[in-house]
Formats: sequence, C-alpha cells, structure tokens
Amino acid sequence: MMGLFSQAGSHIKRARGLSVDDRAPEDTEPDDTSILDENEGSVILSLISQLRVGMDLSKVTFPTFVLEPRSMLERITDFMSHPDLIFGAEKCDDPEERFTRILQYYLAGWHIKPKGVKKPYNPVLGEFFRCRYDYPNGTQGFFVAEQVSHHPPISAFFYISPANRVCIVGELRPKSKFLGNSVSTTMEGENRIMLMGVPDDGEYVVTMPNMYARGILFGKMVLELGDTCVVKNEKNRLFCDLEFKTKGFFSGTYNAIAGRVRRGNSDIGEVSGRWSHVMEFKSIKSGSKRVLFDAAKDGQSIAPKYVPDIEQEPYESRHLWKDLTQAIEERNMERATEAKSAVEDAQRELRRKREESGEKFIPRYFERQDGRWEPKLKIPRDDSSEAIDAVQTWIWPPTAE
Repeated sequence: MMGLFSQAGSHIKRARGLSVDDRAPEDTEPDDTSILDENEGSVILSLISQLRVGMDLSKVTFPTFVLEPRSMLERITDFMSHPDLIFGAEKCDDPEERFTRILQYYLAGWHIKPKGVKKPYNPVLGEFFRCRYDYPNGTQGFFVAEQVSHHPPISAFFYISPANRVCIVGELRPKSKFLGNSVSTTMEGENRIMLMGVPDDGEYVVTMPNMYARGILFGKMVLELGDTCVVKNEKNRLFCDLEFKTKGFFSGTYNAIAGRVRRGNSDIGEVSGRWSHVMEFKSIKSGSKRVLFDAAKDGQSIAPKYVPDIEQEPYESRHLWKDLTQAIEERNMERATEAKSAVEDAQRELRRKREESGEKFIPRYFERQDGRWEPKLKIPRDDSSEAIDAVQTWIWPPTAE
C-alpha cells in the first residue's frame, strides 16, 4: 500500500474489535478515495495515537490536508444546486407527484463532493454564509446559513425563492466519533421544505444519512454514506424510508440506495440505484420506472451561486477563512495550519472574554422557537417584488454611511 501506510503500516497493530467490514471498499472510484504521502501519514498516525474507540471528535483538531477548502455552511448549498427539480411542484395536482419531486430534489444533492476524502471547515460561533442565485428563467433564490452553537455544533440555514414558491428551513447537528479504522459523523437535524403554492401540504421533512470515512488505519481512505434517513409529508400521509447502503468487504454495491415509498400503510413505489450515478423510482401499481436523477447526465447543470466579495463582513465564511483557503489551494500546508490556528485561537479568546463578562451569544439570523431554529424573518408567502426586497434586505441589510 502506497502513501499513508507504506512506511508506517508495519508499525500499526490491528485495533481490537475491528471487523473486516471496517476496511475500505475494494471497488471504489478514484475520486472517492485518498492516498496520503509519508508526511501526511505521520501526522495522521500521531493524531490517531491520541484517540480511543468511541471518542467524540468535536474537539479534535484535524490536519489541514484533510480539509475541503470551504466551510460547512457553504457546503449546505449543495442541496440547492438543482432547483429545477422542485420548481413548479405546487402545480402538480397529485400529492404523490409533489412528494416524488421533493425526493428528486433531496437525492440530487449528494453527488456534489470534493475529490477524495475531505471535510469542510468547522464553522466558528457566529460565522455565516449568504448568497444569491440568479436562475435562467429570470427568477432568484436567496440563502443564508449561520453557526448558532459551537458546543454542540449546530448550523441553521434558510433558503427561499419567492417567485418559484419554495422555502427551506433546517439545521444540522453533526456528531463525529472514532471507530477504529473509520470515523463516523452522525448527521442529526432536518430539512423542512415548504411548497408555498400549496400551503395545505404543510412541511416536507427530510433527515440525513450518516457519513463514514473508512480506511484511516489501513487500506485506502474512502468516504461512504450509510444508514437510514426519512422523507415524509404527514399532511398527505406520504413517507419514504431511504437506506444508504455501505458496501461490505466481500459483497454489495458502492454508493447504493434503496427505499420504499408508502402512503399510509400501503406501499406505492420503490427507490433504487446509486446516489453517485442513476437513481430510479418504480411504481408498484403500474410497474413503470422513471429516473429520479442521473448524476452523469444532469450533474453538471448546477445553479451557480453569487457571493459578493466586496461586501464580505469579518464573520462571513469566505472572508473569515480566506487565508486558509488560499494556502490549501496553493498546497502550502504549513501556512494553512497557521491560518487555521489564527481563526481558532481568536475564537477561543473571544469565548474566554464572553465567559468572563457573562455575555451571551445571540445569533444574527436565527432564533429558537419551540425547539427548532427558525429565521428571524416573517417569511413572505407571495412572489411580489416587495417580498423579494424584504428577503434581500434581511439577508443583506443596508450599511450605514
């Protein structure tokens, strides 16, 4: 094995309790795996020597070469990359068809990922990311995400396209653990999608699969999605239990998904395929199949984000992490480590001052309501120019001259 374990692998004893399924899959694609060089391997080994199985990794500092050059707050926008799949869903008379469109939107976000095994930056408390989308049909969408809690880490986010009658509110609460030859990230939280043209539908609620970085002690490092998530619309009694299947060492298919869609207690369809390739829906009643998403065919049609650089504030993600991002892109890992430490040290000092003064952090864009994080905005229910202006002014308030 090259890279990480060609020099160090002979010194690592197999961790007690590791199963053969904890190894990296054998038939992974090049873009899904990472092979580290000798220096990177030494850093990983030094880090791993401090860990124990089951340990919470929320306070562990990872080396910069495993970082994707963007914040987790920006990565959330991957799920806003194919809006055409959900736009116009409110015009469908059949609630099952509207549900299927929501399912399409959700599944289309997973194929977007960096090459290899990379993790985005952990957002600091008060960090936020905001952007605008300009769509080919002349309409717009608006997004803002904010780190509303650091321990435990919670990212709240809000998306709206008034002209296309779509609103999405959600939160993510990742929890990472060291498992031996892998690291797991449990993605707690949910997306709550509203088709504003059919308010009687209520919310479409979507949960997330868990993530596993495998092969960190031996074999190739590879990222997998695993376990079961749920898509549901309680008003219409529609549900989908969707399983993201991790591949076994001897059998199975990499990146596979499988699910059953039901209305009440009756199955109405099956979902199958691979989230990195093609996913299909098969109607139980008619036996017909339809493609939900084809990553090879449609994956390049990603809605571009507009992030105004000249208006960046100190705690906006791209501005906050700009030195780290530049260093990673230049492959200058020493400078990247310095830049990352500078942000984290400043955050620790700010936290110390808050504790001494008794000051309580108050998020800028979100607030807790009935146990959920909601935007501090009266969400407009129409597509008027006034509604669009209200959203823009809330996300980008005018600066005092």
